[in-house]
Amino acid sequence: LQRETKGQFLIDHICNYYSLLEKDYFGIRYVDPEKQRHWLEPNKSIFKQMKSHPPYTMCFRVKFYPHEPLKIKEELTRYLLYLQIKRDIFHGRLLCSFSDAAYLGACIVQAELGDYDPDEHPENYISDFKIFPKQSQKLEKKIAEMHKNEFRGQSPAVAEFNLLLKANSLETYGVDPHPCKDSFGTTTFLGFTAAGFVVFQGNKRIHLLKWCDVYKLKFEGKTFYVFGAQKEKKAVLSFHTSTPAACKHLWKCGVENQAFYKYAKSSQIKTMSSSKIFFKGSRFRYSGKVAKEVVEASSKIQREPPEVHRTSITQSRSSPSLNKQLIINMEPLQPLLPSPCEEEEGPLDEGIQLPKEEEISVPVTSSSPVKDTGKDVDLAIEQEEKMKEEPLTISELVYNPSASLLPTPVDDEIDMLFDTCPRAENEKDDTDSFEELEADENAFLIAEEEELKEARRALRWSYDFLMGNIEVNAFVKSFSRLFLVGLGLLLVVFPLFLVLLESDLQISFLHEIRQTPEFQQFHIEYYCPLRQWMACKINFIRDILGSF
Repeated sequence: LQRETKGQFLIDHICNYYSLLEKDYFGIRYVDPEKQRHWLEPNKSIFKQMKSHPPYTMCFRVKFYPHEPLKIKEELTRYLLYLQIKRDIFHGRLLCSFSDAAYLGACIVQAELGDYDPDEHPENYISDFKIFPKQSQKLEKKIAEMHKNEFRGQSPAVAEFNLLLKANSLETYGVDPHPCKDSFGTTTFLGFTAAGFVVFQGNKRIHLLKWCDVYKLKFEGKTFYVFGAQKEKKAVLSFHTSTPAACKHLWKCGVENQAFYKYAKSSQIKTMSSSKIFFKGSRFRYSGKVAKEVVEASSKIQREPPEVHRTSITQSRSSPSLNKQLIINMEPLQPLLPSPCEEEEGPLDEGIQLPKEEEISVPVTSSSPVKDTGKDVDLAIEQEEKMKEEPLTISELVYNPSASLLPTPVDDEIDMLFDTCPRAENEKDDTDSFEELEADENAFLIAEEEELKEARRALRWSYDFLMGNIEVNAFVKSFSRLFLVGLGLLLVVFPLFLVLLESDLQISFLHEIRQTPEFQQFHIEYYCPLRQWMACKINFIRDILGSF
């Protein structure tokens, strides 16, 4: 790469290497030295964006999730989207019910193994797959049952396509979660989908603003603002990120997603600014195609479909790194397990660490790692019986995507992002450690309630003070508005007035104004005498000053 090589060159190079035509859904992600994720901008120099020394680590990812997988033309594009969704499932980003989780798991097993064969597949063959961040034995049994009975005869391409259709129906499809805190200090996750702007707390979606109802996205420092309309009323949502860089990245992602999904043509896209009237701010414009244009271009593809080289279990387990001989192997089938230090320092608030391969899988509601003892197995069976009618979500009660275990070198832990000290893992029994965690949480809640009481008292005092000066404030507001309007008219109208009267510019609209009878009458009867009078006064003052 040359020093001035733009990001678009690298994107095109990778897509040509994969023989990928429907490339506008994809992008390249990288991480800067401050551990902030970014999308590689196509119109900027790669070296200026990276802000670090080579070699660079970048990841080829789905950037815009197709709204309708049925309109994807080529099997190659569907396979790459399948790999991305499989990765999202493993990282806990795709929340679903127990039945949907079993269906997704069965699709993956059918795509990777093919039809069930009792000679090749032992009783617990599903446990070899790490499909979800937390797999229960009940879920594995349901996946095996569906794989044996419902998916027989489906080719890998059909199984992958069925997974895309099911994933597209879920609320968190296409959500790349951005950790934030709302105005009350509650941890939330923001995302942008084809439907619009979404906000999650826990595993529940609390806000959905359709793109047609979002009329402005803005950020100031660490605060991100969404201006929209809800039920025909204007609404402003504000969120706080960990750093200004994270807030700017969130704003850019929002601008790009809104442009991609909202507009009918790329020519309609405008440059967005986060600045105020008299202050310089960030400016950004999405420069790619929009979703409708991508679908139209896909429908015009008329070539022989390229061959798709899929991975197998033996190939994906042969090495922890990517197999360079596989053309379309974007990531291994078997996701890499966390490093020893990650396993030791796993987040306690997620409830359970990722089990090792030789450990027994546990139900999702379990709150401690499972040990290889008969007592724990019996306990797990009892818990499974209690869960029979309860829905299953991949990420349990907290929508907290686990740290990236595949190529992206990012730690998404909320506590680390907001500068809180991670809890050190002690060597006591698991039950004791979770009791201490609950005690810490109770103490934190008590302290937070006290802070809220103080804040309410301060707000009440401020409200009383402001109500006493409400008339003064109204007068100041009206005067300031009048002053700003007058200043704006003076700065705009006066220069235009001088250009009309004094310049000889032959611009069409100026020439038409000069030819009107009203303008000529004003110029002859009022402006020329006024100019002569002012010239006489200026000469008189100059003579007086020159005599001294």
